[in-house]
Amino acid sequence: MTAPIRRLDTRLFRAPLGRPWGPGVDRLAFISVEVEDDAGSVGRGLSWTPTIGAEAVQALLDHDIRAWAIGRPADAGALWHPLWRHLHEAGGGGITTIAMAGLDLALWDLDAGRAGRPMVEHLGRAHQRVRAYGSGINRHYSFDELVAQAERWVDAGFDAVKMKVGLPELADDIRRVAAVREIIGPDRALMIDANQLWSVDDAVRAVNELAVFDLNWVEEPLRADDLAGHIRLREAIDVPIAVGENLHTRYRFGEFLDAGVADVVQPNVVRVGGITPFLQIAALADEHGATVAPHLLTELSAQLALARTADTPVEAPEGASFDELGVIDGMPPVVVEHGWARDTGQAGLGIRLVDAAAPVF
Repeated sequence: MTAPIRRLDTRLFRAPLGRPWGPGVDRLAFISVEVEDDAGSVGRGLSWTPTIGAEAVQALLDHDIRAWAIGRPADAGALWHPLWRHLHEAGGGGITTIAMAGLDLALWDLDAGRAGRPMVEHLGRAHQRVRAYGSGINRHYSFDELVAQAERWVDAGFDAVKMKVGLPELADDIRRVAAVREIIGPDRALMIDANQLWSVDDAVRAVNELAVFDLNWVEEPLRADDLAGHIRLREAIDVPIAVGENLHTRYRFGEFLDAGVADVVQPNVVRVGGITPFLQIAALADEHGATVAPHLLTELSAQLALARTADTPVEAPEGASFDELGVIDGMPPVVVEHGWARDTGQAGLGIRLVDAAAPVF
């Protein structure tokens, strides 16, 4: 019988970004979560949010989630859906699932650690390494800064890269995408990300003009929850559509997959609520023949990708790995080298965030 949870503790800190993601986005928030069961086994997880809601996430963990979880079995799969139903009054996704991820990840870490296995082995290793693509949060970069970043991607050995689009003037997007395509050459994959900035009409025009640059996908071309708009867009463009970084439940992913508008699904393992729902979403994508490409959080995403039979590219945002942010205590669980991500064999998730005595604010 699984031992019950006897302790859940959290700690909030912020880590400065060496390369800001835009005006006002110069640091990321982390909520470290530690769970202990009655047998004395400890698991460590985290919640994460770039700018908004970190204190609310921590409060949900410290109050509603802790009060509900104490005394229940330390079993991520058994607890996830009952907890989601319990918290649903506060919202089906967003802060709710981001907070739930902290507990879910800690319980998976506890289980794998108790078995003495790295998470990849615990899930069932399928690969020794997986492809990573260079990712730039670079809409605010000058033209010269963008060019320099593309050159760094080439030098780093990435065979696929992603850049931001959605500038006020389409001509500027065209100039920037053309420059990146020229630098990376014809043999590397190129993806674009509009971050929900276009209307359907704007997206049709922009994607059809940018398609000449041989795009692997267009990411979040429309407001994330606009299913009807995505259906209209799917009928008007040939470039594959990527969605999911701002879909928070398997139900929403299912709706987009059933509608045939999600060629690539991009669950963020924290935003969807942890490993338990991530695995369900990935299975849904596989059933529909969609590609799974997890959003950000390379240290978590790569471990899940390494345990998937299907090819699962992982995102490597420049300057934003946990190691580069200085939030990892010890060896990172994942490293990216020459365009490939591999795990380092750490027990459990292998994510030990910096000690409480030395927080980064």
